[in-house]
Amino acid sequence: MRHADHPNAGAEPPSEALPGARRGPRIVYRTARARDAADQAEVFHHAVMQGAAGHYTLAEREAWAMALPRDASAWSARQALFTTLVADCEGRCVGFLELDLAEGRIETLYVWPSLGRRGIGSTLLVHAERMLLEQGVSRARIEASAVLADGLVHRGWQQRGDDWVERGGERLYRQRLEKRLVAVET
Repeated sequence: MRHADHPNAGAEPPSEALPGARRGPRIVYRTARARDAADQAEVFHHAVMQGAAGHYTLAEREAWAMALPRDASAWSARQALFTTLVADCEGRCVGFLELDLAEGRIETLYVWPSLGRRGIGSTLLVHAERMLLEQGVSRARIEASAVLADGLVHRGWQQRGDDWVERGGERLYRQRLEKRLVAVET
């Protein structure tokens, strides 16, 4: 019960009590900048080593993580190859998606492990799908890891077969998926 002499009497309830209010820091989605490259390296490393732990063996994850250097210059170079979208939280990249617009393919999608299952990856996908539609692409493709594949199927992606990729002497399982892109009126 609130009393008129309480310091918060008449004040708005805390934001977490408001319907639809955001909890925690705000995530902004944008195109990658060169300064994001070091964060991308860390997001990739931790997503593979921690986030994929329930789907791949330690040897497989180590080989996967070693496939791309934990070095900002390597990720900066990738920004020149792919359209890279990032999820920015207080100036830091906490998730990213690399998109090959010409091929209609999502190359990578990684989110910091402790931020998984909060819609960051899904929102990056929505932005990527919109960009593909704007380029006249009607179907998106991805070779999805075991971590990502089930979630994509639940989001309307169709399975097109199993895929295996070799990384550092280890064979890693993936699924080839495809999605028909449809413009949605807003």
